[in-house]
Amino acid sequence: MSELTLTVMRLGFLAVLWLFVIVAVQVIRSDLFGTRVTQRGSRRQDARPQQNTRQQAAAPPQQRGQQPPAGGRQRRGAPTKLVVSEGTLTGTTVALQGQTITLGRAHDSTIVLDDDYASSRHARIYPDRDGQWIVEDLGSTNGTYLDRTRLTTATPIPLGAPIRIGKTVIELRK
Repeated sequence: MSELTLTVMRLGFLAVLWLFVIVAVQVIRSDLFGTRVTQRGSRRQDARPQQNTRQQAAAPPQQRGQQPPAGGRQRRGAPTKLVVSEGTLTGTTVALQGQTITLGRAHDSTIVLDDDYASSRHARIYPDRDGQWIVEDLGSTNGTYLDRTRLTTATPIPLGAPIRIGKTVIELRK
């Protein structure tokens, strides 16, 4: 082999090695710091609560703001809505209609959080067979807190107890 061929092969190998190092550093950086979330315009944030209101208005009157009765009767004192009390979506209300509510940065979540501390699939809230609502952390990086306690298992939500995901606080209300 000529000296030129060996030099070109060495430079090619060095380029591939540096490419591998750069990709490895980017993967480690994204694991440590997460995906960068760009701030949405204020027009988009203002439209979010109106969307929920339109969805509630589109529901039949017997379902609007109600939880489907468990066993034919609704529990006394059962929550009927999920309210965002702190964070960028403050004031957003979602009617509890017996469906699972997902929380996170993913666009297909029920409540899309614009929060650097929220995972794309962060947590879910769902009803159990007794009509009680349960919150479950979906393996998020920064955790989900129910009344200052970090969740490790699916936990029943007391009425009015704050659920914290990053800077966002959510509560179940009547």
